Amino acid sequence: MTQNDNSPVTRSNDPEQIDLLDLVLQLWRGKWVIGAFVAVFIVLAVAYLAVAKEKWTSTAIIAQPDAAQVATYSNALNILYGTAAPGMLDIQNRVIGRFNASFSALSQALENQDVPEKLVIEPAVKGQPLPLNVSYTSESAEAAQKQLAQYIQQVDEQTAKELIVDLKDNIKQQIKTLDDSLENQEKVAQEQKDLRIKQITEALKNAEAAKITSPRLQQTQDVTQETLFLLGSEALKSMIDNEASRPLVFSPAYYQTKQSLLDIQNLNVEPDTLHVYRYVMKPDLPIRRDSPKKAITLILAALLGGIIGSGVILGRNALRNYTPKA
Repeated sequence: MTQNDNSPVTRSNDPEQIDLLDLVLQLWRGKWVIGAFVAVFIVLAVAYLAVAKEKWTSTAIIAQPDAAQVATYSNALNILYGTAAPGMLDIQNRVIGRFNASFSALSQALENQDVPEKLVIEPAVKGQPLPLNVSYTSESAEAAQKQLAQYIQQVDEQTAKELIVDLKDNIKQQIKTLDDSLENQEKVAQEQKDLRIKQITEALKNAEAAKITSPRLQQTQDVTQETLFLLGSEALKSMIDNEASRPLVFSPAYYQTKQSLLDIQNLNVEPDTLHVYRYVMKPDLPIRRDSPKKAITLILAALLGGIIGSGVILGRNALRNYTPKA
């Protein structure tokens, strides 16, 4: 009878061990290959740095304008609205708010161009609306500084023009309101004059009917509408002629309205006298570019070249020493 050998076959389940010393020796023997890869990648990095577009960012800090920068605008509002005009602090906050909105709109428009431009406005201190930090990124430090200053001035002039346009519209509306008020007061004064002449005319008719030609009263301050005819027809005729040639009599409110109208009509606020921001820090000239970073680029190129070169050496040696299992 044949006896089968049923003894189990021993298999090694131990993980393959990596000999670090052997790896180091392999890399050392291939140091020239690794060096060549490092050199190639450094050359590529230098070429990239030579052709890559540089990015420089200029920054400025702005806040609400000083009182002197909005003085003419504030005076115009005081003349226009009197005690109802907003205070100086309110005006300063309003104009810087409009500047912020216009600058944000310009930033969005530049970003949506075929060739986008990076213009940013944001609070300089987190959680506080003012001051504002504005920045612009360009291909050179000088260009970034100059363009940022131009954009700030452009938005300032545009906002000032919009405020003056709004002010002129309000002036026109206020002038119309005051003209209507004066016209109404003149109508009332004319009606009062006509009524006075009519009353004297009626008294004259009564005096002529009573055949009273000379005054019958000793004290003229005691004359009422009912006793007016007692002044006599001659005095009443003289009074009618006097009232007809007499100018209209207006109340003090009429002349105050007239004065307000003249003041408003003489208002002439030019946009160049109004500025809606104040520099805390003017656009600076950047001394460090945002990208590309020369040192970081060269270091990364050297590391990448070393990694790829090492991979080539180890991979080549692994393939050379590879032995297929039976």
